[in-house]
Amino acid sequence: MSVYVDQMRTPYGRMIMCHLVADTAAELHAMAARIGVARRWFQQKPGTLPHYDICLSKRALALGAGAQKISREDLVGRIRRARMDAP
Repeated sequence: MSVYVDQMRTPYGRMIMCHLVADTAAELHAMAARIGVARRWFQQKPGTLPHYDICLSKRALALGAGAQKISREDLVGRIRRARMDAP
């Protein structure tokens, strides 16, 4: 499985958030469902990767389910590649 969580730590209310991304939309949605993240939280904005913002407890679940840690630099590289591949 090619699902990743970054090291971002952004406050959102009482939670601390990070990103859940994947190589394919199917893998991303499957992991989100597996760790209990509702599909309505899916984000796909122009100029960025399709992703979910997840709290740290969901990050821990994702890592336990096989997601891989990636650095901010790795995430930025993936975003750049996605922009280059966009029509």
